[in-house]
Amino acid sequence: MRVLVTGGAGFIGSHIVTALRRHGHDPVVLDALLPAAHAVPPPLPDTGFLEGDVRDPEAVRAALRGVDAVCHQAAMVGLGKDFADAPQYVGVNDLGTAVLLAEMARAGVHRLVLAGSMVVYGEGRYACPRHGTVRPGPRRRADLEAGRFEPLCPDCGAELTPGLVGEDAPPDPRNVYATTKLAQEHLAAAWARSVDGRAVSLRYHNVYGPGMPRDTPYAGVASFFRSALARGEAPRVFEDGAQRRDFVHVRDVAEANVTALEALTGLAPGGCTPYNTGSGEPRTIGEMAGALAAAHGGPAPVVTGEYRLGDVRHITADSGRLRADLGWRPRTSFAAGMAELATAPQRPSAAATV
Repeated sequence: MRVLVTGGAGFIGSHIVTALRRHGHDPVVLDALLPAAHAVPPPLPDTGFLEGDVRDPEAVRAALRGVDAVCHQAAMVGLGKDFADAPQYVGVNDLGTAVLLAEMARAGVHRLVLAGSMVVYGEGRYACPRHGTVRPGPRRRADLEAGRFEPLCPDCGAELTPGLVGEDAPPDPRNVYATTKLAQEHLAAAWARSVDGRAVSLRYHNVYGPGMPRDTPYAGVASFFRSALARGEAPRVFEDGAQRRDFVHVRDVAEANVTALEALTGLAPGGCTPYNTGSGEPRTIGEMAGALAAAHGGPAPVVTGEYRLGDVRHITADSGRLRADLGWRPRTSFAAGMAELATAPQRPSAAATV
C-alpha cells in the first residue's frame, strides 16, 4: 500500500514512516520543514519525500499521486503560550485538514487515518459518591491559585473519583488546540460521508519517546522534563504532581497507525471512527517525572504548585476498543520507555512544533 504521511518528518510522523516500511508498505512524506518545527533539517529519505505545506493545494495534489491512503499527522500541537496562538492552530490544523480532504476527494483517495487527541474530552471521567458520573466544568483561576487542583462535583461539591473515558463520552475541548483537534474529526467525518470514504481518528494520549522536540512551549510534559534533565536541572512538576495521564510510547503509536491503515478496507464507509490510543496504564505526572529522573541519574523532580489555565486535572481513556476491534497492543512498558527516554536523543530547540 502506498501511503501519504503528512508531517512525516516530525516526531510521530517519522516513526510512522519507519513502521510502514517495516510492514512492507510504501510511504510518501509531505512535510513543510518549517523552522519552527525543524531548527535543524532532519534526515530525509532519498525517495518518497516532498517538501510542501499541507495548506497548499498544489503541494497536496502532487503528493497524492498514486496514493492508496493517507496518514494525516501534520499539525500544530500542544497547549501553546496564550490565545494569540489561535490563528496559527486553526490555520495549520483545520484549514490544512480541509485542503487535504478536498484534494483527496478530487484524487479519489478514500482512506484516512487521522492523528486525533484525547484532549477533545476536556476533563476525564469522574464519579461522585452521590450523583454518579458527572462532568465538572473548567477549573477556576482562584481555586488553582489557592492550590485546590481537584475538580469537585458540580452538583454537591463532593470529592470525585477519576476514571477512564470511553469514545462515546461527549467531547468538551478546553483550549484552542483541543478545539481544532475536534474540528479535524468533524471535517473527516463530513468528507467520508460526502465521498463514501473510510476514516479513523486515533485519539493519542501523551506520546513520548526518542526524537521528542526539546525546549519548546508546544511540546509534551515528558519533553519538558527530559530537556531539564539534559541541562542538569530538576524537572519542575506543576500543581501537586498528582495529575493522571496515560503515557504511550511513540513506537506503539506508530504501530497503531499501521494497524488502522491496514484495517480501513474492512470498516464501514461514511464516517470517522474514533479510537483511544494509550498504554492502558494511567500514571501521575509526578510518577513520570520521578521515573525519568531516576533513569537519568537525577536531579530529582521539584513540585512547584504552578499551573497553566486550560490544563485539565485528570484525563485517562479506555483504549479497549482499539484492542478489541483492530487487535492492536502496546508493547513498551512504562519502565522500559522511561529508561529509554532518559538517554534518547531529542530534536534541536525550536519555537514551536508542527
